[in-house]
Amino acid sequence: MTGNGSAPGGADGAPDAVGTLYVVGIGPGLPHAMTQRARDVIRHADCVIASNLYQEFLRRDGTIPPESRTEDAAAADGGAAPDGGAAVDPAAEGVDAADWTAGNVGTHPDGETVEIVRSSMGQQIELAREAFERVRAGQDVAHVSGGDPNVYGKSDLVYLMADEDDADDVPIEIVPGVTAALGGAAMVGAPLSNDFCTISLSDKWRGWEEIAEKLRAAAVADFSIVLYNCWRDYERAIEVLREHRTDDAPVAIVNDAGRGEAGRNLDDETYTLTTLGEATEHGDEVGGMGTSLIVGTHETEVWENDYDRFLVTPRGGRDVDDF
Repeated sequence: MTGNGSAPGGADGAPDAVGTLYVVGIGPGLPHAMTQRARDVIRHADCVIASNLYQEFLRRDGTIPPESRTEDAAAADGGAAPDGGAAVDPAAEGVDAADWTAGNVGTHPDGETVEIVRSSMGQQIELAREAFERVRAGQDVAHVSGGDPNVYGKSDLVYLMADEDDADDVPIEIVPGVTAALGGAAMVGAPLSNDFCTISLSDKWRGWEEIAEKLRAAAVADFSIVLYNCWRDYERAIEVLREHRTDDAPVAIVNDAGRGEAGRNLDDETYTLTTLGEATEHGDEVGGMGTSLIVGTHETEVWENDYDRFLVTPRGGRDVDDF
């Protein structure tokens, strides 16, 4: 089976009266680390669904309007208007918007407006359903996801909800972003230049035994490993990896990769280089959801120049002569 059309998600074949649901990865969230595609989609969306933190980041360069140009949706008389024109009338599209989340309407300097809806962890199912209805009413909706939507983000939820709610008529496009594994790797050098994998330590949807099995498999296969959700059982994960990897394997503890001075975990964007055998001695540097651990292989080396220390994992064990 192959796709068709130039627009991902089938938007090319959608009726003119239907919008598109974009699940947008914004990387660490700051404007400099977003792709141009992500910025453009959010800037011109009729509705942006984003957490308070991501709203704060998106206001920094005007991707969404500043709070000074934002008012309550009810006071804005009709809500967001596509392309700065007349507001979408959900009733005219046969859609009941009475239960839509009350958001705020922001106005860009060029007069284009956008409805901004706050996203929270406990509302994801309801917000997905609301996004489907907004799209059916003709709105382009940008559902913002930190990092990349396909790496422990929101893309799977949107597709699962579309299947659950028979939302086959809703065009969906995933806009990629820079995930923490890649942002963190860039901070510390080139630790992922050979085969690597990511493993989440969150046990919200699976038990610890399944997580431990994956950790052992990755260690035995000699993957470079990036651990997500390290605030959950990172010490247990390290002990499992030590069963199959030497204690001198390099490890990087990365906090808020790509966020600079806007970090929320510890003291802004930081990283520490240590070893697998000593990683659990750095518990005070594992600050929360913004912490990732990069575990090197037997080929990963610590390289230094006049300015800093870095991790380097040669691709396939090659050296300069191989080029």
